[in-house]
Amino acid sequence: MGICDQRTVIITGAGAGLGRAYAQAFAAEGANVVVNDIRQDAAEAVAAELLAAGGRALANSGDICSIAGAQAIVDAAVAEFGEVHVLVNNAGILRDRMFLSLTEDDWDAVMRVHLRGHFCLANVLGRRWRDAAKAGSKVDARIINTSSGAGLQGSIGQSNYVAAKGGIAALTLVQAAELARYGITVNCLAPAARTAMTEAGMPDMVKKPESGFDVWDPLNVASIVVWLGSPLSAHVTGRCFEAKGGEISVADGWHTGQITDKGARWVPAELGAVVDRLIAEAPRPQKVYGS
Repeated sequence: MGICDQRTVIITGAGAGLGRAYAQAFAAEGANVVVNDIRQDAAEAVAAELLAAGGRALANSGDICSIAGAQAIVDAAVAEFGEVHVLVNNAGILRDRMFLSLTEDDWDAVMRVHLRGHFCLANVLGRRWRDAAKAGSKVDARIINTSSGAGLQGSIGQSNYVAAKGGIAALTLVQAAELARYGITVNCLAPAARTAMTEAGMPDMVKKPESGFDVWDPLNVASIVVWLGSPLSAHVTGRCFEAKGGEISVADGWHTGQITDKGARWVPAELGAVVDRLIAEAPRPQKVYGS
């Protein structure tokens, strides 16, 4: 018996890297796994691994960036396994350039896959789960979004990716607030692991060690994702977790800081000293990656 027995999970971008690790970890805990990846051969390869290990899996290459595509993915999952209980929005791409070198296509491609890709399946499944809850069925559903350390604190040369990942973190807060009444929790993860993206950007840092604990193994991150997808996490929603190796933390997002109230309209020339004092009293922000 695993902590996700009888639960069905859709994982996007599951043909490699973190998505593949999530698929393996969910299957090991008894879940039915829909392995979604734009590359059908990659999805089939991962599904075959899970089946060979005694798991239950379905390969799928449906389009996560359209409502019609998302509906088709959900329909295939329901036809195969009867219901869907967990969505892991993992798929993503990079189009890294310095901000002034970005093209419209660079910007739009990243927004489409990350933000639109996070919207479509969550919208289709959210409506399905809402309707089930309104009809009197008990819903215990999960949406797990993927942000990034870059999205939480910025990263030089990745402004399009940063904007999308920051948007996903904020989207998670709204989804959690709106969907709780229907038995749906929504959390997000900022993972750090060895993937095609990190191997391209920082190969020496994420290289697998010859011995000892492999900090950058994607399976390390998969543990918190599986727990968030299980019934054990029903009390946790609207949170953004950071995970790397054996480290897990809850990100501390934007808060309203110290307030100075004049009780009247400020004269612009007065504000220099006020702003300087507020900044001096505020916690120092984390540095932008690469700065």
